[in-house]
Amino acid sequence: MPSNNAGPLAGVRVVDLTAMVMGPYCTQIMADMGADVIKVEPPNGDDTRYISVGPARGMSGVFVNVNRGKRAITADLRSESGKSALRALVEQADVFIHSMRSKAINRLGFSYPEVAAINPGIVYTNCYGYGRRGPYRDLPAYDDTIQAACGLPFVQEQLTGEANYVGTILADKVAGLTALYATMMALFHRERTGEGQEVEVGMFETMAAFMLVEHANGAMFDPPLGPAVYPRTVAPNRRPYRTSDGYIAALIYNDKHWAAFVDAVRPPWAGSCYATLEGRAREIDTVYALLAETIAQRTTREWLDLFRELEIPASPLSSPASLFDDPHLRAVDFFETVDTPQGPVRFPGVPTWFSRTPGRVAGPAPNWVHIPRRCSTSWGGSRGRRRRMSPSSRVLKTISALP
Repeated sequence: MPSNNAGPLAGVRVVDLTAMVMGPYCTQIMADMGADVIKVEPPNGDDTRYISVGPARGMSGVFVNVNRGKRAITADLRSESGKSALRALVEQADVFIHSMRSKAINRLGFSYPEVAAINPGIVYTNCYGYGRRGPYRDLPAYDDTIQAACGLPFVQEQLTGEANYVGTILADKVAGLTALYATMMALFHRERTGEGQEVEVGMFETMAAFMLVEHANGAMFDPPLGPAVYPRTVAPNRRPYRTSDGYIAALIYNDKHWAAFVDAVRPPWAGSCYATLEGRAREIDTVYALLAETIAQRTTREWLDLFRELEIPASPLSSPASLFDDPHLRAVDFFETVDTPQGPVRFPGVPTWFSRTPGRVAGPAPNWVHIPRRCSTSWGGSRGRRRRMSPSSRVLKTISALP
């Protein structure tokens, strides 16, 4: 089957005024899928450039990952020259996306009505901490505060006895994915009708919806039929099982899995009260504790072999570092190595597969020392064709630096 190596978003032009992780993660995926993304940074750069280690100042690992494949300029949007440059980019853009609070973007003169007056067909995506229709709209927000607001530390407390954040910037990434699909839906509507529109994605609303998928539980009924928490995921004994030589994750979940496990292992405690999913769900923490006692008696390898024979979902425990050498990820060519001015970088690749329009890591992140500080305002190339960029810098060559 023939493929188009340009990617499914080839020809889509994105003006990216986002910072940190939520918005940049959204636009990173757009760039992976072929969109021409121009990141507009303030004169001192995106703060994410400086939050972790990197091969050069302003090139932290987090920044390099979520801004790969983009072009970039810096602009002081408080100045008329900066505003003029941004307006010129907006004229030919398909998407305008920002992560400022509504008061800030309005103060700069780039609210949706003002941007739509320049380009009526544009898709304009607001990435907010809290949606602007509610009383929290003007509050600042980061991943930690949104985790707290949506109930994640409460759920962690049910497991560990202490309120904790989860060990990843979950709210930023989930909200970034939500901003991506929302923007794509608006682009699809424009493709059918020619109409641009404004899109709003609030981190708080996104994470409330995300958490309540399972944790609404009995509280979603009127009158409530149970607590607003899903018992299985907060059971104190829900954790990776200790084996005789390590750990294993396994979920003996449905009745077919359970019957196969009981038939193969013959645990003495496996009575009829646990024979059905409904019965196990009622006593889920006890079930986890009994399984832990049994699984501790064999090695990790023995359990993996048995569970795979029985088609029971199971996995050894990995670390982020071990993923770089995972045989499955190697086999699917998950990691992509890209040459940069500071040396080669192994990027986590595109996790989706397309038979005709595959995505790819389009290049490194914009190198801070190469970004034009003053600029002219032409995108370059035709509207339907993505212009090829130099792989060494990904700066906006067609918005050239002026002396």
